[in-house]
Amino acid sequence: MNILYDERVDGPLPSVDKPALLAALREALPDLDILHRSEDLKPYECDGLSAYRTLPLLVALPERLEQVQALLRLCHQRGVPVVARGTGTGLSGGALPLSQGILLVMARFNRILEVNPQGRFARVQPGVRNLAISQTAAPHGLYYAPDPSSQIACSIGGNVAENAGGVHCLKYGLTVHNLLKVEILTVEGERLTLGSDALDSPGFDLLALFTGSEGMLGIVTEVTVKLLPRPQVARVLLASFANVEHAGRAVADIIAAGIIPAGLEMMDNLAIRAAEAFIHAGYPVDAAAILLCELDGVEADVHDDCARVDAVLRQAGAREVRLACDEAERVRFWAGRKNAFPAVGRISPDYYCMDGTIPRRELPRVLAGISQLSETYGLRVANVFHAGDGNMHPLILFDANLPGELERAEALGGRILELCVAVGGSITGEHGVGREKINQMCAQFNSDEITLFHAVKAAFDPRGLLNPGKNIPTLQRCAEFGALHVHHGQLPFPDLERF
Repeated sequence: MNILYDERVDGPLPSVDKPALLAALREALPDLDILHRSEDLKPYECDGLSAYRTLPLLVALPERLEQVQALLRLCHQRGVPVVARGTGTGLSGGALPLSQGILLVMARFNRILEVNPQGRFARVQPGVRNLAISQTAAPHGLYYAPDPSSQIACSIGGNVAENAGGVHCLKYGLTVHNLLKVEILTVEGERLTLGSDALDSPGFDLLALFTGSEGMLGIVTEVTVKLLPRPQVARVLLASFANVEHAGRAVADIIAAGIIPAGLEMMDNLAIRAAEAFIHAGYPVDAAAILLCELDGVEADVHDDCARVDAVLRQAGAREVRLACDEAERVRFWAGRKNAFPAVGRISPDYYCMDGTIPRRELPRVLAGISQLSETYGLRVANVFHAGDGNMHPLILFDANLPGELERAEALGGRILELCVAVGGSITGEHGVGREKINQMCAQFNSDEITLFHAVKAAFDPRGLLNPGKNIPTLQRCAEFGALHVHHGQLPFPDLERF
């Protein structure tokens, strides 16, 4: 039911003369590394969503800004599509290449240009790893707050493209809240600066518009991020529950008590058992669900908040609440959560990681809905999510070697996202739309809104050459999506009241 690129809906990509394009690039950029043989292109056929693969026409590996500018100008002149890619850890097919386009890999732009302790900012190139920023800033007592689970590998340029979050985004915000300035190249190779070194800049907030635009509006060439002082102390409580719904209600109770944790994460039993077998974090494997709640700040405030959260958790029905006894145990608790995805990969041949966001009050109902959908589709679902801000990551377990299971996993994933929309949520929280969720955009937005999105895209990229076919569906696609769901009795979500 999730049609990705479909020529009947989106129209065929224009054919590109590969030998002529390669010759032109080599003439204009003799020092640019270009991959063109199929065996060299194979490693770039997908991003972190490996279920969808396309062999790119060519792969360009620039090292200098001038090379990127010249490549963009040449592709613009010839009408050749360009897809930007960082380290390829994205999970929505946002960096999926095009068979008739160039994959522009920015991984070699990997220098940290400046760390300014007085101004509390860092200037970095887009290929710099997320974690490397905090490691470089650590001697100054500073760090970069957004911490996606892939932070050891993901690039800051990709974080900007997807507006990445992480386990601490509840208190410290997403990527968009931690940026000062982004340098970009337009589709024609023109240099633009969005934002400024100050906390605000005049005119429209193009920095916020660009963040999360998934490579459709321009190419990131430099990022200035905010740095924060390391908290004096951080403590983590682990609460176990015999009932998933009670754990969901505890999340709302903590926020209602006026407490904003640095991180508030939830895992269900399947995810708990997988993570414990992999990391040995000390999780209670017989619990239906656990909550990890981190509180940070000055010693006195954290001590008081830990006592308040402990009381709220027990009142909500927690059967056990444990405070990490030292820093080593705190790190282990988080290691289990941050390695939940690869841990689930050890218990299933394949898994499909979803990303939707819901109002916190709807957490118990949506969890019940996911359980029902899991039974309907006959596929197990492990739930791991940023419970504090309602960003869910259901992991659908399947075996791609069994006929029809991938399609069933896709259909289940689509239904989960539509459930998120039905309760007032969104189809994504941090992974982006890419190719994966493009149909569900039709469930969340009406035709007028989608037309407006296309107008914004056209203002930056009139010919539609930057990452085409991603993020924004065509109106024809939405018409076919709606007709398909009406035919199956699935739109609007028919059984919401059951959950």
